[in-house]
Amino acid sequence: MAVHTAAHHSSGQVLPFRESLLAMLGVSFVTMLVALDQTVVGTALPTIVSELRGFELYAWVATSYLLTSVITVPIFGRLGDYYGRKPFLIASIVVFTAASVLCGAANSMLFLVIARGLQGIGGGMLVGTAFACIPDLFPDSVVRLRWQVLMSSAFGIANAVGPSLGGFLTQYYGWRSVFYVNLPVGLVSLVFVLRYLPHLRHVVHETRMRLDWPGALLIAIALGSLQLFVERLPRHGLSFSAVALLAVAVGAAWALWRWERRCPQAILPVDMFRNRSLTALFTLAVLGGFTMFSLLFYAPLLFQGGFGMSPNEAGLVITPLVVFITIGSIANGRIVSRIRNPNLMLYIGFAMIAVACLAIFVATHTTPRPLLMSLMIVGGLGLGFVLPNLTIFTQQTAGREHLGIATALLQSLRMIGGMFGTALTGTMVTHLYASGVRNALDADHASHWMPQLADPQILINRDAQASLIADLTHAGHNGALLLESARESLVGAIHLGIAVAGVIALVSLWQTRRVPPVRLQRKVEPVVHAD
Repeated sequence: MAVHTAAHHSSGQVLPFRESLLAMLGVSFVTMLVALDQTVVGTALPTIVSELRGFELYAWVATSYLLTSVITVPIFGRLGDYYGRKPFLIASIVVFTAASVLCGAANSMLFLVIARGLQGIGGGMLVGTAFACIPDLFPDSVVRLRWQVLMSSAFGIANAVGPSLGGFLTQYYGWRSVFYVNLPVGLVSLVFVLRYLPHLRHVVHETRMRLDWPGALLIAIALGSLQLFVERLPRHGLSFSAVALLAVAVGAAWALWRWERRCPQAILPVDMFRNRSLTALFTLAVLGGFTMFSLLFYAPLLFQGGFGMSPNEAGLVITPLVVFITIGSIANGRIVSRIRNPNLMLYIGFAMIAVACLAIFVATHTTPRPLLMSLMIVGGLGLGFVLPNLTIFTQQTAGREHLGIATALLQSLRMIGGMFGTALTGTMVTHLYASGVRNALDADHASHWMPQLADPQILINRDAQASLIADLTHAGHNGALLLESARESLVGAIHLGIAVAGVIALVSLWQTRRVPPVRLQRKVEPVVHAD
């Protein structure tokens, strides 16, 4: 393989404008592949379960994907630092697309869960390498901010159209089509990456790198156990098995820390955590993920189940949140490079997220729709100011040698924060809703109806509600009043969960002061171009 130093262009990028654009389109298509899959599949899940008949594995369709992707993100982020990112990006597209075809061909829930696990490996490789490709192409952080808009836009478009596309495909072409839709996107991204993305290596090693297998195994055990603990928490509380999983996660994390401190080619360089700025940014990634996923997961349930909106109405209200993440990212790219203190954008972003969460906490079913949409816009803009800056600041601080692992670790920590956010909110919703419904039924001497009202999903399915009200009324109970009590219990539970997310956003605002002032310098670094 011929290796030579690539010439930089005066604009602070490795390639001329046309080649940069085509390479970025390839990376953006890759990002769209993951984002589209995450949003499209959720809409089709109820239909999938009813056809494949495996409700006990329902949660595992999402869990298996998350589990394998959380594990592989940091591993391939580090490998990309050593060998360049292009080979792993190509491999990830192939794995992800092939796994999507297997998902579409699934004839049982177990087969689907295994295929989703394989898809998660591809998704983790994608996330671990794609985000770090941008600083490879644009070493100048100011130039990088402008180009990152392409990736943010691809992510935003996929998130915006995903739920509607998932519903449309499931209704008219069957649930298998929601997986097959990844095939054309995967092929397009593969063509662009193969043809236009250069194979860049920023660190030339005199000796061959030996993969830190014990470190990789300990990362897998620690993150895997943590993911399973978080999955079990909402349904089973602090059961013995949940506590055991948490103990395994903590033990593996401690062993990982000890091992990586003396490993010469550590997959997780612990010296990164001695950097005060990086530690602060990693903390903000966890807190930001907690707030973001709590809002994204439970606001739709609040609007549909709590406020009685139809799926279309709820979709219309929630869409500005996703769309304005993209608009906020675009605006951020224009603003942050022009102000003296770029850290100010983090303060503004977290303040806006906190305002959105705390305002939704006091919203009721009588709150005007335009006001709810305005709150979604505020929250979306706040996330648009926070997410790209966390990435840019981390890349700026980590240095070239740790760029891939630092970027990948940031994504992993955001996902871990999101896991805890949804688990904590989910636990509160499950227990507070069940408690409220049980009290209402006991007061009406109708406690034997608890199984019919135990799942909050009853508050979304209007046909099931009408049938239940009729049955309750026939049995001599006030069905409409009991259902309204259940709705109030759900609203109270989600309100509390989103209030916690708002408090976490305020904590993030306070923690932002720990990030030392970041300077977005115009600098050009040597890069190795491997053909």
